Amino acid sequence: MNQKDKVLSLLGLAARAGRLASGSTPVENAVRSGNACLVIIARDASENTGKKFRDMCTYYQVPFCTYKDRDALGHAVGKDYRAVLAVTDEGFAEGIRKELTVRENHA
Repeated sequence: MNQKDKVLSLLGLAARAGRLASGSTPVENAVRSGNACLVIIARDASENTGKKFRDMCTYYQVPFCTYKDRDALGHAVGKDYRAVLAVTDEGFAEGIRKELTVRENHA
């Protein structure tokens, strides 16, 4: 991780605060129940997984983005690897969205 990756740090904090769903089924449940504020899909997630969650987020009107790879996402939340995560807290979701916007503007 170059310097401190703020997005991954926020994901770790959200996980420790119990404000994160990780893995396919928990994320699916969070999206369907309206608890997901932001879904993050690993860039190296399978095509099927990516499409499934992009379509689901579009249908349920949940913001989503692709970020890093499965190893980085999993490591950030203290798991092996994770292809998809859902942030269930608006504060954490907003912080992550802001950080991603900053990165896009500096890229």
